[in-house]
Parts: sequence; structure tokens; C-alpha cells
Amino acid sequence: VSLYARVAAQPTDTLRVTIEDVFARIDSTFPKLSVYSSTSNALNARAAGARSWMPPTISLGIDRFPYQPSRLGEMGPDNQAGIMISATQMIPNPAKLDAKQAAIESRYNVNSSNSAWTRNELHADAKIYYYRRCVAEKKLAVIAVNRSALQLLIVSAQERYKYNQSELAGIYRAQARLASLGNMEIMIRAEIAECTIGLNTLMNRSPLAPLVLDTLITLKNYSYFAVSDTAISGRSDIAAMNYSIQSMRAEQNSMALERKPDFGIAVTHSQMFGMQNQYSIMGMMTIPIAPWSSRMYTSQVRAMNYEIDAMQKETETMQLMARQMATEKLIMLNYQKQLFQNYRDSVMPAFRASYDASLLAYRQNTGTFFVLLDDWNMLLMTELQMLEVLNAALQLQTEYEYEIEVR
Repeated sequence: VSLYARVAAQPTDTLRVTIEDVFARIDSTFPKLSVYSSTSNALNARAAGARSWMPPTISLGIDRFPYQPSRLGEMGPDNQAGIMISATQMIPNPAKLDAKQAAIESRYNVNSSNSAWTRNELHADAKIYYYRRCVAEKKLAVIAVNRSALQLLIVSAQERYKYNQSELAGIYRAQARLASLGNMEIMIRAEIAECTIGLNTLMNRSPLAPLVLDTLITLKNYSYFAVSDTAISGRSDIAAMNYSIQSMRAEQNSMALERKPDFGIAVTHSQMFGMQNQYSIMGMMTIPIAPWSSRMYTSQVRAMNYEIDAMQKETETMQLMARQMATEKLIMLNYQKQLFQNYRDSVMPAFRASYDASLLAYRQNTGTFFVLLDDWNMLLMTELQMLEVLNAALQLQTEYEYEIEVR
């Protein structure tokens, strides 16, 4: 039993879908898209702690203890020994906290745009598999019709051969053509199986699960031979780059604010042995503008300037290449549509008329079986070629929609 037959023999698991159904299942079940959701949750968790302070510091120790323990019992200023307890708390600059939180939150849009672009890539893969299988099923239908027609012609030729009205070589050639249809069908069923596995994987189903598609597909009317700048600049991958630049600027601003001082407070209590207890309260302030410390953040700020410039040039390159690719796909799509329409409206009717004329002449004993067989073969090959042109047009349509990110 063939693989295709085994797959088709599982009706209980059969899923009937349109292309929109495939998109919906990808969006809800494909694991890679869940990565971005987890990343967003991670960013939320980081942003929640962005305004946290450093933990307080508690110190406990002995202070001014004499090397002669006997003096600890003396009273008066000569005995300044005691136990010191201190608590220190650094208070970060509020501007630094705001900048740190803004830098973390700036990554949300980057993550969201990356998620949208991944979804666009998955949808494009789904379209390719979906359209390929739909066209392949149309080919199977064409082969089935032509097989039935050829079988009838062979039976008719065999009957005529009995009365010397047909040639044996022609019958053998027709039987060879009939057998070759089986090979073509095997190749097409292999393509259908490949597309089924691809679609099931994208929908997070068992690879060999049966799948029934809505084969009513049409070419869309993208008739303009120009791609708007809005269609390119609105792409999620380019938007992600722009958001990354904004995020880098937020990081740069956070780093630049390292020049601002932080503050702190320290409270000390001394439990004296020979004197009254004492305490002290001190305020602290960092001096980050000192030359030996300022080099750290100033060099980082300069480095980020270069990185931002590089990212801007990369974004411009992406837009340039995306515009080129989208324009190429759009123009090729329009030419491919014209080719398909010519096959459908002119070439196919002419070959069908030729076949019908040959069939009529053969029935009236004014035509030969060889001519009829050649016309049958040309009609079959032309119809299959027309479907190949349709498939190529659908693939170009998919590639164009991928380039402009049709949602």
C-alpha cells in the first residue's frame, strides 16, 4: 500500500481547512511564536525591577579597642573603646532609574516587530505549501480525465484494429502513454505528500495526518508596476531595526546619565565602654565626573554612536533591497499572470479545438489514430503546463506578499 493511500485511509483525523484556517492554527499553535510571548514576559519582569535601589549595608564591629584589655574597665576619655553598629543606604539618582526603565521598555516594540516578521515568514511558507498542493490536486484531476479519455481511445482503436482500421503501433504507443500517466501521478502524489507534511508541521499536527484543502484559489490583482515606500518601511523586520535604533538610543541615554551623582546616607551608633554612647549621621555623594571614572561611560556613549550609525546604514540597505525584491516580484507576477491568461484564453481553446477536430475526423474514418493521439498528448501537456504557470504565478504572488508583508 502506498504512503498516500495509508494517509488517505485515516478519515477520523482528517482536517478540512482554508488558507485562513491554516494561518489561524499557525498563530495559535506554532511553538516559535510563543518564544516572543515569553520574551515579553521577561521584559515585563525586568522592567518591574528597573527602579530598585541597592540593598542597605549593615556593619558591626569593635572600635578603638586597646591592646591592653585591662584598660577597658577605666572610665573617662582615655577609654574610647566601643562596639560600633552602622547602616548605609545608597540612593540612586531618579533620572538614572527613569532611563534604565525606559531602556528596558524600549525592547518591547523590537520583540513585537520580530514576532510579526516571524509570523509573516511562517504564513509565506504556508502559502507555498498550500498553493503547490492545490495545483498538484488540479493536475491529478486533469490526469484522471485524460486517462479516461485515452482508455476509451485505446478500446476504440483495438476494435478498429480487428477490421484493419487502426495500426498496432499506434495502440502500443497509446498504451505506453497510459502507463506514463501512472508515473506522472506518482510524482504528483509525492509532491502532495511533501506539502501535506509541511502544512501539518506548521500547524503543529502529526506530519502524516490527513488534510483536505479548499482548492478554490485565484490570483490577486496586483496591477501596479511600482512598490510604495510605505509598503516597504512598514515591514516588521525594518520596523524592528528602527525600534532597535530607538532602543540603542535609550541605552545610550541611560549610559550618558552615569555622569549624574548618586547619593547615600550612613547612620552609626557606638556603644561605648568608658564614655557616653555616641552616634553619627553622614550623607554621601558619588563624583562620577572624575577623570578616572568618567572614561567608562563616555567611551560607551561614543561606541553606541558608531553602532547606531551602523544600524541606520543597515536599515537603509534593507529598505533598498526590499524595494528591489518587491518590485521584481510584482513585475514578474504581472507577466506570469499574462502568460497564464494567454494559456487559459487562447492556447488551451486552440489545442482543445484541434483535439475535438481530430476526434471527429477519427470517428468519421477520415483521420488517423496517430494524429488523434498526438493531439490528445498536446492537450494534456499544455493543460499541465498551464497549471505549472499558475503555480509559478502563485509562488510569485506569495513572494511579493512576503516582501510587502501582506497581513
